[in-house]
Amino acid sequence: MNPRIPFLSRRRIVPFLTGILITCVVTSGVWTMSLGSARVNASGTAYIRINQLGYATTATKRGYLMVSGSEAGATFSVKNTGGAIVASGTIGASLGSWSSSYPDVYGLDFDTVTSAGTYTIAVSGAIPATSPGFQIDTAANLYAIALSNALSFYQTERDGPNYIPSALRTAPRHLNDASAMTYLTPSMNNNGRFSGDLSPLGIRIDASGGWWDAGDYLKFVETTSYTVAMLQLGVRDFPTQLGAGSASANFTAEAKFGLTFLQHMWDDATQTLYYQVGIGNGNSNTISDHDIWRLPQADDTFGGANSLYRYIRNRPVFRAATPGSLISPNLAGRLAADFALGFQLYKTSDPTFANTCLLYAEHIFGLANTSPSGNLLTTAPFSFYPETEWRDDLELGATELYFALTNGGLPGGLPQTGPAFYLQSAAHWAHAYITGPIHAADSLNLYDVSGSAHYELYRAIAQAGNPTGLEASQADLLGDLKKQLDKAVTQSGADPFGFTWAAVDTTTYGTGQVVMEGEYDHLTGTTAYASYGVRRLANILGANSWGISLIVGDGAVFPHCMQHQVANLA
Repeated sequence: MNPRIPFLSRRRIVPFLTGILITCVVTSGVWTMSLGSARVNASGTAYIRINQLGYATTATKRGYLMVSGSEAGATFSVKNTGGAIVASGTIGASLGSWSSSYPDVYGLDFDTVTSAGTYTIAVSGAIPATSPGFQIDTAANLYAIALSNALSFYQTERDGPNYIPSALRTAPRHLNDASAMTYLTPSMNNNGRFSGDLSPLGIRIDASGGWWDAGDYLKFVETTSYTVAMLQLGVRDFPTQLGAGSASANFTAEAKFGLTFLQHMWDDATQTLYYQVGIGNGNSNTISDHDIWRLPQADDTFGGANSLYRYIRNRPVFRAATPGSLISPNLAGRLAADFALGFQLYKTSDPTFANTCLLYAEHIFGLANTSPSGNLLTTAPFSFYPETEWRDDLELGATELYFALTNGGLPGGLPQTGPAFYLQSAAHWAHAYITGPIHAADSLNLYDVSGSAHYELYRAIAQAGNPTGLEASQADLLGDLKKQLDKAVTQSGADPFGFTWAAVDTTTYGTGQVVMEGEYDHLTGTTAYASYGVRRLANILGANSWGISLIVGDGAVFPHCMQHQVANLA
């Protein structure tokens, strides 16, 4: 999304949660918001909020009554489409105040309803209310359309010649990226503006493909590397939902599409990384991406020969550092993970591609700058995506290299062929993260991948036979996951709906926490965080004060387009 609009998230979130992929999907239209079903009478106003995608049959189930006055002693009932009551209960104590207009929020629990079907909740009390209809079904049935929507989003965001025709996409775009000039990164202010002109390096590369960013047409290794890692983990671990076993949401080709772009951004012959395509904000001498509103296929010839639009027609590619230099550890770790996962996924279907991935993974990991100073290299400017943690990235990269080297059939010329080398490295960086300066300050998202890194490393240690001498043990990894989750649970206690909204990127962090909750419970064989995870996901999908799903395209009421240019213009 456009970095110039600070109140909307710029981050693309693609977490996998026990086979469920959640992301934003573009649809044409304008921003709309509906408050859903309400009962307004002389006594006051009441709303019932529910998960608009529905509730899995075996999961915990909670709706919320948000009301303008006390509902002490009121009762609620769950009814099927025939009007029969299948569950009922008395409303308990208020969970707290949402606002001065709605001083009370009550939880409505109906875990006992497990039969598939469509239901409503009715409250009988001083201020009666009825919910919108909602589904109870298997998770696979509930999330099938959402998964398909997620794939559609990535296909819509495809850059270059290999686009997917649709109502939103009728032509390829940015074909000039196939022979793009590389440049030094200029000195920029926090908004991305720079003085003078760019300094070309005299080297052209193929920077085609990849997905453009959420609300502009820029392409970043920082964001793409996170997305590709999450997509590949989903395809590998949940093949029936996200891989070849899915008829409507097979992300195998899409993950490879993103990985191919990352290959373009690494010159293995000269050991040079390029990290960004395009500029967000220009100056008086040039028009930049954020200065004009257009469909992407217009860019290759935009403005004719007018020099003001030269960086629209021929987008600059920024070099990370001089050839052979150390690489910012956040990018080095995640790129190593991406390429190591690529070897795991594509070694059978495309061995040449996979072998190249593994060679790149080892080379990049070996160039990681493990003593960085100042800002990490993310985007130009840094303020667009200001990541500060990097040890988790190296943990993830080393762990996926361990798994890759245990697959067999390795190509020649690898710097390392023994998986134990990377297992020890992964444990070292896990320990460095756990004892680091900003440990447990975040949850799984673009800026912190420790949730996935710890989960993967725990599994790697088990596969290796739990060897002695590692700097981080399985108990250490579980303890750190628990510490992060417990912090989130504690923070949620201040909100009657169970989650703090006075923070940036609620959806991003929320879905990341859902992933971590599922990971922890899976590793421990418990349901310690199961109900919390279900409620967190429901909160994102409509069980919140506004009654709106925060995933575009999913649920009954959701925002339309926001600032997405293609969705608006097409």
